[in-house]
Amino acid sequence: MGAGLLRAGLLSAAALMLAACQAGAQTDIEAGIEAGAQADGQAQADASNIAISETAIPRIKPINKPANKPAIKSAQLPVLGAGEKPQSAIFCEGVFEQGGAALCQTTPNAKVKIARSEKDFYFENADDQGRILIGFDRDETSGFVEAYGARFGFEIKPREYNISRIDGLPPSQVSTYSEAQLQKIRESSAKKKVGFDSREDAILFDRGFSYPIDDFVKTSPFGAQRILNGEPKSPHYGVDIAAPTGTPIYAPGGGKVVLSDDDLYFEGAMVMIDHGQGLTSMYLHVSEIFVEDGQIVSEGDKIAAVGSTGRSTGPHLCWRLKWRNRNLDPELLTRWPGRDL
Repeated sequence: MGAGLLRAGLLSAAALMLAACQAGAQTDIEAGIEAGAQADGQAQADASNIAISETAIPRIKPINKPANKPAIKSAQLPVLGAGEKPQSAIFCEGVFEQGGAALCQTTPNAKVKIARSEKDFYFENADDQGRILIGFDRDETSGFVEAYGARFGFEIKPREYNISRIDGLPPSQVSTYSEAQLQKIRESSAKKKVGFDSREDAILFDRGFSYPIDDFVKTSPFGAQRILNGEPKSPHYGVDIAAPTGTPIYAPGGGKVVLSDDDLYFEGAMVMIDHGQGLTSMYLHVSEIFVEDGQIVSEGDKIAAVGSTGRSTGPHLCWRLKWRNRNLDPELLTRWPGRDL
């Protein structure tokens, strides 16, 4: 098959992939059902109404990257020993955009205030090297962290997301679920909850992420949203990247495998990796899994292969990232400061 025909075939299924992926990695049954219904409704929609990103993104093969690299370090973020103090009480670097993340440095085990506003905040402790990870949700507008009375404010760059509107869908095109299907959804949600509950204290990845696939076509970016019959649906919190079945998927950063399951209702076969301090990445619809629960992986390790399992209409990877309860854009972590050093 020629390159042009392959691209056309990949893009023709992109509309369905988006809605199918929306249901993936959700612990809430109703959210999964809504996204599944979108998949069925969009199967009948005119593809010309659907905005698709056709960006092909090459990258260095991660298999060539050294394994067992140290935790994140940089000139601005030195790793401190017990009793050492940073030049500033707290300092952060990262990707300060909606869906991005930051790594902050303070003193070991310091109590850090993490806030979206003066009234919306909570406290977490830095690790034994004084580092703490912060994630920014899709619609985050501002925030700050505080330690020892010093504040580091986040100027979070806003983004424009792909919004598509499809009107005139009859109610009959919205699927219903049998009791057996609902039971399967509940069982899948319980499995995923175990993975999301994992909390590795150590930061296990180094300077952001690499891409999990060598060559691919991006069929849907993070944050895209559908408005069906005037009703806004849940945003797409993954990045959909199409590639042939069997294409290797590599760990984009170090971490611990907390779920490797081939029997989930929406996701089909999926791998979840805990990268530390509440940062969890997910790899949906895979055809094969090459890791097991509890396994420690390094950047570039082969973890799975592209497939079309679960609620999927064609071979692709839905790549997702969460920090605690916030949905992040995994692509932004490939732009981490110092990533090319």
